[in-house]
Formats: sequence, C-alpha cells, structure tokens
Amino acid sequence: MVIVDDMQAPFGRMVMCHMMADTTEELLQMADTIGVDRKWLQASGTKREHFDICKSKRALAVAAGAREVTGEGVMDLMRRKRDRQPVRP
Repeated sequence: MVIVDDMQAPFGRMVMCHMMADTTEELLQMADTIGVDRKWLQASGTKREHFDICKSKRALAVAAGAREVTGEGVMDLMRRKRDRQPVRP
C-alpha cells in the first residue's frame, strides 16, 4: 500500500509532503507512475524510506491509488515496517 501524508512543508515555491509504502517495490512503482525520479528516494532500506513530493505529484499518486493519511497514518506504516524487520543480535 502506498500512502501520502497531509504534511504541507514549503520548499521554494512548492508545498511538499511524504510518499511512503509498505515495500520498496511499491514505492518505486508509484514513483515511476507519477514521474518522480528514483534518485530522490530518501532513507532507502529503512522504515523511514520515502519520497518528498509536491502537491501536483501527490494528486497524481492519489489518482493512481495512493491512500491519503495523517501523520498518525505515517507512524502506523513505520511501525508495521519495523515489526517486519528481523531482530538483529
């Protein structure tokens, strides 16, 4: 599942939010679908893995099936990802 949050962080003339997913594959597929370059992936391989996307890309992601969430939804996703990761000795 791909999510976009309700953050509205100014960045130059743009307003940005986060796009995250349960898996890296889902996240990269959505990035490709909405035209976000994979090089902008942040925190790769961690529970915080995400893209910062502008409002126009957010709208495209929602139209392509991303779920709109609040900050609590982001935390829920990160907890699910953390709980799936193997415990290291």
